[in-house]
Amino acid sequence: MVTHQLTGTRRLEGKVAVVTGAGSGATGVGTGQAISTLFAREGANVLLVDRDAARAADTLRQIESEGGVASVFTADVTKSAECKAMAEAAVARYGGLHVLVNNVGILGKGTVVTVDEDEWDQVMTVNLKSMVLTSKHAVPVMAAAGGGSIINISSISALRSIGITGTVPYTVSKGGAMTLTTSMAVQHGRQGVRVNCIAPGFLYTPMVAGTMTPEWREARRNASPLGTEGTAWDVAWACVYLASDEARWVTGAVLPVDGGTLCTTALSAFHDMR
Repeated sequence: MVTHQLTGTRRLEGKVAVVTGAGSGATGVGTGQAISTLFAREGANVLLVDRDAARAADTLRQIESEGGVASVFTADVTKSAECKAMAEAAVARYGGLHVLVNNVGILGKGTVVTVDEDEWDQVMTVNLKSMVLTSKHAVPVMAAAGGGSIINISSISALRSIGITGTVPYTVSKGGAMTLTTSMAVQHGRQGVRVNCIAPGFLYTPMVAGTMTPEWREARRNASPLGTEGTAWDVAWACVYLASDEARWVTGAVLPVDGGTLCTTALSAFHDMR
């Protein structure tokens, strides 16, 4: 079985990667830390972008303990000037920018009837506007160097409703990430910039760990045809592929990393979820 413990095969040798939300989780390994760690293992120089410098420093220590190359860049990626400085830092420190992973995201609850307007605005800004602003400043740098790869992290919740109580701000922002991906893939393909999207399923990460009971965690595990629990490392391995030259002819794609959850219906999974 492929795991995150595999020795790096240098699939990203010579590439400079920017990962937003690269800090460690409060408990356990989040997607940003997993992506950054695998990128470094695979030979990339990684700019660890996070608003929380201390958490990014935790990721940096992990990478450096394995002999990888990375550095921290503190930024609020909802601000255009800070995204511009981020792209410039990648060039100044490592000589270019070849990969951007837009991984920043927050949750948001409510239906259209119950949603809080301020929360809606915040989720759209953090989850979607940040992708636009980071890409705004990354694309020209990538294009000048002959191309690159942008990976937007979405969610299967953009394709299937995940509950009757409602997570409208979150799901709509993640749907926006998918349409942004296809638009960018077309508009920047001739510049050599590939743009793809990953749609994680019901991962167990620090983002959700504190919000669920053991019973709910087990039900989520059983909801997929594989009957196994996804982790941040599963998303990270998908990012390695999309960032690498192996995916040179892949753009505008949405890749579910969900254990097959999108293949099922609530009825077909009901027996196993009980």
